[in-house]
Amino acid sequence: MRLAAALLSISLPLAAMAELPAPVREALARAGVPESAVAAVVVPVERGTPAVSHNAEVPMNPASVMKLVTAYAALDLLGPAYTFKTDFLVTGELTAGVLEGDLYIRGGGDPKLTIDRVWLALHDLRSRGIREIRGDVVIDRSWFAPAPPHDPGRFDNDPRRAYNAGADAFLVNFHAVEFRFVPDDKAVRVVAQPDLPNVEIISRIRPVPGPCTWWRGDLKHEFMENGLLATAIFSGSYPVACGENSWALTVFDASRYGESVLRWLWSETGGKLRGKVRDGKVPADARLVLRAESDPLANLVRDMNKFSNNVMARQIFLTLSAQQPGGGEKRASARVVREWLAARGIEAPGFAIENGSGLAREDRITAGTLAALLQRAWATPLMPEIASSMPVFATDGTLKKRVGAGAGQAHIKGGTLTGVQSIAGYVIDRSARRWVVVMMANHAKANAAQPALDALIGWVHER
Repeated sequence: MRLAAALLSISLPLAAMAELPAPVREALARAGVPESAVAAVVVPVERGTPAVSHNAEVPMNPASVMKLVTAYAALDLLGPAYTFKTDFLVTGELTAGVLEGDLYIRGGGDPKLTIDRVWLALHDLRSRGIREIRGDVVIDRSWFAPAPPHDPGRFDNDPRRAYNAGADAFLVNFHAVEFRFVPDDKAVRVVAQPDLPNVEIISRIRPVPGPCTWWRGDLKHEFMENGLLATAIFSGSYPVACGENSWALTVFDASRYGESVLRWLWSETGGKLRGKVRDGKVPADARLVLRAESDPLANLVRDMNKFSNNVMARQIFLTLSAQQPGGGEKRASARVVREWLAARGIEAPGFAIENGSGLAREDRITAGTLAALLQRAWATPLMPEIASSMPVFATDGTLKKRVGAGAGQAHIKGGTLTGVQSIAGYVIDRSARRWVVVMMANHAKANAAQPALDALIGWVHER
């Protein structure tokens, strides 16, 4: 049995060490990043001798490349057709459109419960005969385990940034408001989506002439909140040449944001709510009226990876353990991922995963483990879902603006944190052979090393 397990185990043959290609070494030198701060692996997708194996056994912070682990584990354990359910239930009598009781919404961790989908669900409720709710709207968030209050400023002291929103079983529109900046020669107008009636926007932004460098470089924001009322004040200068741009920010905490959206959209349907919006649990006698299902997981994973959506990754990660006793929390999901890696024969020395998104300083994985994971994925029926979820290099997603050899010839997930730069994915060479490519840099100057990572993609493609 041990011999069979060893033969089935997917591990990188580290004995056949191959140094970093010259273009990569030269780019690292220009960036001031020592080769000792870098790990890289290039190996055929079908397994075989690595073309590059440098520090492949050293655990490093992968940044958003960790989403590949979350994506593959979720697709394998939950299935590509898995859907997230948001249930609407009632208690009390419904007579002539009036509900003499409470409406319950039981969140199921849907990572993409956008405004338009909430709007459709509430209109569906109206079509099923509910016009007025005399009781409360009660949100059941128990799909995920109770956790200490989420601190959105813990990671980078920027609590308003949308990517810092915490996981929530009833995650409405990523808990974000997209503020769009519309400049002309006289003013910079700021509009919001969703256009919540309880959020006032004040623009004190000065339009300025000249070339467009970094449009957000001089913008500042201030938020004042009073219960369900908020004022967003934007100031600074904005280059008119930059045209329209958007900035996703959080305004309220999860409960107040969800209440704001529900009250606004329910009133837009013509519905009336006499009671409160509050948290609670669905009672045993509640009757199911409507179930709103998400897109299949395969579609959601594509959105998560193409655009490196950290909030979606957190939702999917917690769902890995949500159906287990004591699950639906980070440590339980981390345990599920470690056990899954072992069951798939993927060696993971020094592996650590905090929330599934890669937005964590504690995360660690080796280049060898990432390469083995991508090789394993290539050999399964899930390969199309995994590969197509990644940005096409220099073509779409988060890598749309990248340039260099290999443009359009690689599916690559990128990752960036302060002091971390990483890539992992599949590259096709000029002989139509496909390679697994992984590279991570952990160093104070790592963010200047992106040309070195791009050079590795180009080198593989030109082979």
